[in-house]
Amino acid sequence: MITNSILLETLTVEQLQQLIGTSVKNGIQEFQKEIKTKDNSEELLSRDETCQFLKIDSSTLWAWTNAGKVKAYGIGARRYYKRSELLENLTLLKK
Repeated sequence: MITNSILLETLTVEQLQQLIGTSVKNGIQEFQKEIKTKDNSEELLSRDETCQFLKIDSSTLWAWTNAGKVKAYGIGARRYYKRSELLENLTLLKK
């Protein structure tokens, strides 16, 4: 027994267009919700994005990377930093 079937013979072109449009719209909305709820902690940041995120100068980032305070990942000459690792490196300062 087929209960969720659609007979194309009984649909007008406008009804078919509306049905397809509604299905695509619902699919896009579900995809957008999934993207918004996805954890971005493994997001890779470029050098510039990392400097903006930490509000530091690129020379500071270079020094921290060389000192091992932050980990850099590379592809060719490009360097990337994991947002989650940057947040883990933050420490609470006592007064």
